[in-house]
Amino acid sequence: MAARIDPIEFQGRRVVVTGGTKGTGRATVQRFVAGGAQVLTAARKGADDPSGARFVEADLTTPEGTRTLAEAAMEILGGVDVLVHVLGGSASPSGGFAALTDDHWRAELDLNLFAAVRLDRALLPGMIARGSGTVIHVSSIQRRLPLHDSTTAYAAAKAALTTYSKALSKELGPKGLRVNVVSPGWIHTEAADALMARIAASTGGTTEEARQSILDALGGIPLGRPARPEEVADLIAFLASDRAAAIHGAEHVIDGGTIPTV
Repeated sequence: MAARIDPIEFQGRRVVVTGGTKGTGRATVQRFVAGGAQVLTAARKGADDPSGARFVEADLTTPEGTRTLAEAAMEILGGVDVLVHVLGGSASPSGGFAALTDDHWRAELDLNLFAAVRLDRALLPGMIARGSGTVIHVSSIQRRLPLHDSTTAYAAAKAALTTYSKALSKELGPKGLRVNVVSPGWIHTEAADALMARIAASTGGTTEEARQSILDALGGIPLGRPARPEEVADLIAFLASDRAAAIHGAEHVIDGGTIPTV
């Protein structure tokens, strides 16, 4: 049974969510809208169903796309109270380190690290000037459990994002801003389906075999299933809420128990 959402929890809050048209990003947008927030999101392709949010088309892997979203946030929302970086993923081929070219590495870093770094640089000064705000970066448990055959560059980029986030929290905490990281394990999204399809294509196997190879590489999921996008969105919303006012500089794992160590 789904938990009841307070329709005024985020009333008056201005929220920017990156990658908000698919998967976890879309669920996060919907969660903040349901809580009464004004929400702006962006992606490279137009949104057929913005779910009550405003949308701007922008490629956040580029400096130009970052400027587009930052300018839209000021024009449409008049500023930002909550900044959530959900954007991420991997399109690199499987085959281990030797299959990754410089272009693959640049693409993974632009998508999973620099998009957040650039947008923070554009929008956080306004939060600092007001002395309040919340930043949430979505990383991945793969920073600790990389899938060496298929996501080495992605995992490295997410590790960099997590370390960057910790440094940012130390700098911004005294200025009134909270910074936290959410690190999901396997989430059942379109991106997960695409990863399985890429693995199957490269190995000549089936999608089910690709799914099992991912589970084997992760060491299994004790809970027995991937997380749902809505479950990750609920965690993000909690961390952005006043209920989490003392939570800062922390990483919150939501992986069904996948990481086997303390």
